[in-house]
Amino acid sequence: MRECLRPSKSNEEPKKKIPFLATGGQGEYLTYICLSVTNKKPALVSITKVKQFEGTTSFVRRSQWMLEQLRQVNGIDPNRDCAEFDLVFENAFDQWVASTASEKCTFFQILHNISQRYLSDRKPEFINCQSKVLGGNSILHSAANSVTSAVQKASQALNERDERLSRAEDRTAEMMDSSQQFAKTAHKLAMKHKC
Repeated sequence: MRECLRPSKSNEEPKKKIPFLATGGQGEYLTYICLSVTNKKPALVSITKVKQFEGTTSFVRRSQWMLEQLRQVNGIDPNRDCAEFDLVFENAFDQWVASTASEKCTFFQILHNISQRYLSDRKPEFINCQSKVLGGNSILHSAANSVTSAVQKASQALNERDERLSRAEDRTAEMMDSSQQFAKTAHKLAMKHKC
């Protein structure tokens, strides 16, 4: 696993401190943010902050919010690619720095897509985001267009195959009728010459 998103190291105090659980771990750690959706209906979507301490393979859950609690996603600067962003929840404020601006963009696209899909009302506000993040040029839209194109091509190929099979079936039926007529005629001729 590689580091995707980590909290920013800023001299500013966050608006609200996030209560952390005691982990017993000391030293360096990586922090990740995870989006998860349950399999059960109605689906529940959560945003979880986990930490992985240096030298371990396990993760410790630090904070968790339901998607409904997310109020704002702040991309910091809509005019340039930057890795920093803020998440504002009902009772918390979290500052992050993605490994790259591209990973931040991908995370925003996924978060926006999940919000549109699973929240019927009170969706989070996406501010200071580049137009490519939420617009038609997004990775998700490109992937969806690619999948749609592939499905259309496969559908067209199936339709063409169906047409060829129908023509072959029609020709087979004609040949069967013709062979039955030939067999009847041959049988009549054989009976006529036998007598």
